[in-house]
Amino acid sequence: MKPLARMLRNGVVAGVAAVVCIGVPVAAHAAKPKAAPKVAAVPAGPREIRLVHQLSPEREEVLQKLVARFNEGNKDYRLVVQSGAWSDTDAPHMAILQGSAEDDFLAAGKPRYKALSSVMREAGVPLQALKPPAMMDRALTDAKGQLLALPIGLSTPVMYINRKEFQRAGLNPDAPPKTWLDLQQALGQLFDAGSKCPYTVSQPGRVMIENTSAWHNEPVAARQGKGERPAFNGMLQVKHVAMMASWYRARYLRTFDAESEAEQHFESGECAVIAAPSSSWTEFRRKAGFDIGVAPLPYHDDFPGAPQNTLADGAAMWVAAGKNAAEYKGVARFVAFWLQPENQVAWQRESGYLPLNRAGVFAAQSDVLGADLENVKVAVAQLSHKPATAESSASGFIARARVLGILDEELSAVWADRKPAKEALDTAVTRVQAMFPLPR
Repeated sequence: MKPLARMLRNGVVAGVAAVVCIGVPVAAHAAKPKAAPKVAAVPAGPREIRLVHQLSPEREEVLQKLVARFNEGNKDYRLVVQSGAWSDTDAPHMAILQGSAEDDFLAAGKPRYKALSSVMREAGVPLQALKPPAMMDRALTDAKGQLLALPIGLSTPVMYINRKEFQRAGLNPDAPPKTWLDLQQALGQLFDAGSKCPYTVSQPGRVMIENTSAWHNEPVAARQGKGERPAFNGMLQVKHVAMMASWYRARYLRTFDAESEAEQHFESGECAVIAAPSSSWTEFRRKAGFDIGVAPLPYHDDFPGAPQNTLADGAAMWVAAGKNAAEYKGVARFVAFWLQPENQVAWQRESGYLPLNRAGVFAAQSDVLGADLENVKVAVAQLSHKPATAESSASGFIARARVLGILDEELSAVWADRKPAKEALDTAVTRVQAMFPLPR
């Protein structure tokens, strides 16, 4: 598979939608001695296409702007956006899903979706044959590497720093720590300078286990027979969690029950450093009253080959099954519209998500938009630092919400000093294995 940087430079989707005209059939009239008077055809209204989502209010506003532009230029279709769960609405045409909502949507049984690659092909809109990168969530592709859904909300964990707090502690915000030991030293200085929360983490299981493993080219799963078994209790993972536990006891690390709570404590200025999704950049800049720096995740320099690459995951837009050909043409038009360069750049700048084509990458490198897209620049460089290997590629199961929930629970037991790192990770492996038994 090709690394993300190459996919981004070449674009996931090539071309734009072909113009599709939906004709209004005219009824035939039986032959008569005299011609029947002509009756003016009543023009049909635009066909309604519905999209449901559970985006934040800020990102919903960005989506509504995109949809308004689409509707202005299309007389055949009218896209309607609705906030809510896909299961709460009357069979929408598209649904933006992630986390447990996506897991439920993809649960065993009759498929609820139609593959995006099929929708685009049947509508006459070319979908580029490049395979999505190995570091992207596997749930979004089929066995042949074809896209099943449009990954509109990709993100990867990065490190954010409060530049003011760094300066107050005598640290250089323009030279952020590169290794975990470097960060430990910096956190000590922040603590000594009076910080009550030197470091926090949004999505601990995703950052500390899933992405830290890939960043060090260490597997989280091992092949066994026809399937995979969890293997995120190796030397690297135990070492890293043990280090985080020592930070927690030293009050260098603070953890919070909810993902949003950790980010709120950083936005308020209470926490000086946070590991959080690259997409959080836009929210941090909007709400924080201080300058923010963004840098790659630190790494352990005693692991050969580190740093390697991190992983991309997030919200995706799925197309519902059971619609007619005309409706799928409308969906294809909207997908093509979303991927037009000007719309793609506006989406990533305002939403914080990673680009899907080369226009977004060029924008991140431009002098005009570079400051707004610093998160994209760091994220893309981190994702494509080295070509993904079998060990650093996305796993088929660890990205699932239930697995990440188990990891977060076991990590909480470590912070509470109820379990050492090794026991907690061993328990997590046992629990995940019971949830996804190997095929016989």
